[in-house]
Amino acid sequence: MDQPEEVCIKEFVPRGNPRIPFIFWVWRSADFQERESYDMLGMSYDNHPRLKRILMPESWIGWPLCKDYIVPNFYEIEDAY
Repeated sequence: MDQPEEVCIKEFVPRGNPRIPFIFWVWRSADFQERESYDMLGMSYDNHPRLKRILMPESWIGWPLCKDYIVPNFYEIEDAY
């Protein structure tokens, strides 16, 4: 490409069931952004090949960046060292 362009895709989803089609098959690099939004916001992507947590442990309950997220009053620092 002579003139690289930036692409921004926005999709409005219902708060109760945030499911959208994945774009991993179009842009392979979207894999990590989709997994991060699943991990932090709880957004699900239909037919995503590897949709799992990448930032939080698998045992983490909830979605930390949601506005209605309640922070637990305890933290385990087992992975910090």
